[in-house]
Amino acid sequence: MVLAPYGMLQSLLRERDLQATLRAVHGALKKGGTFGVELVADLPSWQEYEKRISLKGWRRGAGGAHVTLTETVRQDRKKGLTIFDQEFTERRGRKAQSRTFSLAFRTLTVPQMVRRLEKAGFEVTALLGDYKGREWDPRADVWVILAKKA
Repeated sequence: MVLAPYGMLQSLLRERDLQATLRAVHGALKKGGTFGVELVADLPSWQEYEKRISLKGWRRGAGGAHVTLTETVRQDRKKGLTIFDQEFTERRGRKAQSRTFSLAFRTLTVPQMVRRLEKAGFEVTALLGDYKGREWDPRADVWVILAKKA
């Protein structure tokens, strides 16, 4: 079994990198082996917003610190990307230290990923909309694809 959780394959921003990864997974699995893929659901419909606080609280240990995670979400529809700009701030008394980073995901749908899996030699065995085995629906919070090496 090979697992690609929480949008790992969507983090491959170039098509050639995705294709190379699918070939490598196919090569690593024995016949009938399972490949589990979780996609970040419906990225193209994520609302854009700026500087929203998505985490706030106290970090325990090592003197404690107040931490804040501020997030901006933007869509680059021309390139098919959803970008999450993050700023993590740690404050101890009057001293604050911030770190910024971005996460980008390709906005691949379940049907688009299914086509790529089939082209790479996989047979899709299940499309799931949650972790309890319910059927996939485009509005589901979770998109899981199970495929086997044919």
